[in-house]
Amino acid sequence: MALDVLAVVFSLWLARELRPFLNGLPGVESISASVIMPGILLYIFPLLWIFIYSALSIYDGRKYLRVVDEFSTLSFAMGIASVSAAGILYFSYRDVSRFLFLLFILSVYLLGLLWRLLVRMYFRTQAVSLESSRRVLIVGAGSLGQRVRDQMVGADVSLRLTFIGFVDYPFDGQVDSPATLGVPEEIRNVVHTYEISDIVIALPHSAYHQMGEIVRRLEDLPVQVWVALGFFDLALYKTTIEDLAGIPMLDLRASAIDDYKRMMKRAFDIFFGLVGLIIALPLMGLSALMIILEDGRPVIFRQKRAGENGRLFDMLKFRTMIRNAEQLQGQVEKHDEAGNIIHKSRNDPRITRVGRFLRRFSLDELPQFVNIVRGDMSLVGPRPELPALVEKYQPWQRKRFAVPPGLTGWWQVSGRSDKPMHLHTDEDLYYIQNYSIFLDIQILLKTVWVVLIGRGSY
Repeated sequence: MALDVLAVVFSLWLARELRPFLNGLPGVESISASVIMPGILLYIFPLLWIFIYSALSIYDGRKYLRVVDEFSTLSFAMGIASVSAAGILYFSYRDVSRFLFLLFILSVYLLGLLWRLLVRMYFRTQAVSLESSRRVLIVGAGSLGQRVRDQMVGADVSLRLTFIGFVDYPFDGQVDSPATLGVPEEIRNVVHTYEISDIVIALPHSAYHQMGEIVRRLEDLPVQVWVALGFFDLALYKTTIEDLAGIPMLDLRASAIDDYKRMMKRAFDIFFGLVGLIIALPLMGLSALMIILEDGRPVIFRQKRAGENGRLFDMLKFRTMIRNAEQLQGQVEKHDEAGNIIHKSRNDPRITRVGRFLRRFSLDELPQFVNIVRGDMSLVGPRPELPALVEKYQPWQRKRFAVPPGLTGWWQVSGRSDKPMHLHTDEDLYYIQNYSIFLDIQILLKTVWVVLIGRGSY
């Protein structure tokens, strides 16, 4: 917080000093060498920045371990702070130079990124000492314990986790691992001998009755005790602990996007969804007229689709097929070599001439801007699937429902309709695992090019 306060104060001073030297640039009005900067801004702006950064949990290091998460949220917070500061100036000190204000905003943003980057570089160069590292002992050397160990070894170095070993009873078929340091009854000696700071209990369901005894043996020891729950495969994407009626509950349907990222994504969708809807209105009117002239009404085709967490909603599209197309679905469905249904083909006889043109340039998708503004969909995400196909999903494919469905997504810009939607789950999971607002922007920019060249659309 102190560094951010210094960055804001320094940026105000720097903008005031640099402004006279920029006279004469195109679009920049010449001002005198003595630039007026109200002194009260030195108090208001730092407080404003700290308040907004705190509200968005910028200072929560556990939430933003990944640099892309921290910097994307910082950019969003910077945008809110900039608009708020501009509002303050508009209603109070309107004589402050607009270009000076832009210099200030740019300086604050770059300084905020710079000091955070330098701090991250500093911590990455520090050797992990015995005192600073977290020495972890895992209770349970079975499949769950091995999985916890593998995740720990591949974790971010800033967590400073050092895996020490397992405590467990020998059992048949045990996976080769670092030597077991003892049995659960010896856990106190193991903690003292290896200077353990964290203990992860990763027992199988059949051994949960041992957990109480193990925890009691550790009651007076200065260690952190964690419980690894073996429910990973039952969750859509991740699990969280939520309070329900005063009772801590495990949420197996937790969204892959936390509250702050969701707020950023929703604000992004509302703004650009409305902009896209306004820009698309002339094209939508023309498309509707073409459909009516060729095949009459209805113009809009409503179809039930499965969205986030499997929730059904009506997805809107321009009608591109003849009126009774759904009744003829069975005549055009095919199966691939693996037995998967191919419900979309390049030479589908049900598609009208206008419909083929609309599909060629993805104009039939324009009504989905309404779905986006309403909150049924997002601009970017996995495409909403047909309920009939969702019923045939394998369990791992359902993880694509951990985020809101999108108008476009990672697999569309990589291959679009070159293979059925339900065979793109690996690309959807890549998007979920690497989500950021910058990835959304990258996908949207690529989508424009893919639509223009018409790759994979039919």
